[in-house]
Amino acid sequence: PGNCWAFKGQQGQVVIRLPARVHLTALTVQHITRDASPSGTLVSAPRDIAVFVSLLRAAGGDLALGEGRTGDEETLLGMFTYDVEKEPVQTFPLKNMLLPRAFSHVKLLVKSNWGNPWYTCIYRVQVHG
Repeated sequence: PGNCWAFKGQQGQVVIRLPARVHLTALTVQHITRDASPSGTLVSAPRDIAVFVSLLRAAGGDLALGEGRTGDEETLLGMFTYDVEKEPVQTFPLKNMLLPRAFSHVKLLVKSNWGNPWYTCIYRVQVHG
């Protein structure tokens, strides 16, 4: 408990660089259990989450992911709710049938948490493909 990726407030995002290009199929999010929580609550757990791939056109016309590029275009692969009443490890399918290619980066956007106004914690994110 407490050994997590924490960000300020109830909303945050992270771009994850994968070790290789992957045809994305699912995303797994993990938080601690209520029994393991020192406060006995899970208010810092993420709640509403969106997953994107971002296609950015670099100056040379190649597709890349990163800041400072032009032609930013994000594609939503899924929106889901991490449910603190269910198991601590939850896997969500992604809508990848619209994207016939593999990606090396994925963006996780946490839109809300379960009530903690000061921070949100994520213990583990796994990308499947």
